[in-house]
Amino acid sequence: MKSDLLEQTAVSTAEVDDQCISIPSPFQMRQNLPLDENGQATVARARTEIGDILQGKDSERLLILCGPCSIDNVNSALVYAERFARLAEEVLDKALLVMRTYFEKPRSVVGWKGLLYDPMTEGERSPAAGIALARRLLARLTGSGVSCATEFLNPLLAPYLEDCMSYGSIGARTVESQIHRELASRLEMPIGLKNGMDGGLSSAVNAVRSAQSSHSFYSQDLHGCPALVSTQGNNGAHVILRGGSNGPNFDSKSVSNAVDAGRLLGLSRGVVVDCSHGNSGKDHRKQASVAMEVLRQKVAGQDGIAGIMLESNLVAGQQSANAGPRVFGQSITDACIGWKDTECLVRELAASL
Repeated sequence: MKSDLLEQTAVSTAEVDDQCISIPSPFQMRQNLPLDENGQATVARARTEIGDILQGKDSERLLILCGPCSIDNVNSALVYAERFARLAEEVLDKALLVMRTYFEKPRSVVGWKGLLYDPMTEGERSPAAGIALARRLLARLTGSGVSCATEFLNPLLAPYLEDCMSYGSIGARTVESQIHRELASRLEMPIGLKNGMDGGLSSAVNAVRSAQSSHSFYSQDLHGCPALVSTQGNNGAHVILRGGSNGPNFDSKSVSNAVDAGRLLGLSRGVVVDCSHGNSGKDHRKQASVAMEVLRQKVAGQDGIAGIMLESNLVAGQQSANAGPRVFGQSITDACIGWKDTECLVRELAASL
């Protein structure tokens, strides 16, 4: 896939002052940068297939959410997507691959907030350019058959991209937020809710209960106007185990506890295990061993395991965004496994299934 996405992204900032930059409404952005028929079909098909895996209707395949920690370069994302699409087709009978396309980066203190805020990664505000760039990329990916996943961080930004996404997640820092639980209840896709930063399960289980329930809350419509939104609840809401400050939680006891808690409350049966973050001790090289242990549990009969999440990029490791010339395809946020290791791991997982 050749990329001229950045060059195509023109931004009008007619109203600018020291505090505010006007941006197009979600409706305008969708009209200007729509998904084609192939893209719409890709999203709809993947949402259904992911839901079937989570509910146990498709018990033969493993959901694998795999891709960069965050998208910081559209050219490298397109190269990654080309390789990803070939691998997804190769293992289709055993695994459903969905590409991580994360455009917002939650920060414990400060740092680069993601492509939606700062597409040039130079500390400059350019939100309209970032949103347009992300939509162009997603339209290209879904149009070519690559299904996409993201973490929803700012609820006001969700309407700009949600129609492009087959899977969404709510992160550990926001899983206890009522606003994010309400957002999850509205989104029309499977949503994974991560355990809290300490690794405890209760926050994620409570969040899933909330997301699967109906809500009425204040939000905005597609034209950017304030609106009262009513939801029926999201039956695709489920727990993601990602470890935490108290240690990993991908062991068989922790997984069984999560599965049992969900079943006891009548929640979605599927559990997804994040092989990075607290479960790998933030060491990207340990992701493969975490994934294989989760697979061992699944093969041994733990049918509550629906999938895994991997942080992967073209080049292994991590680099600073401000340290001179960058390595093409290497993360500027969390360290990732490289593409060769990704291919080997996914093939090994598929073969074991």
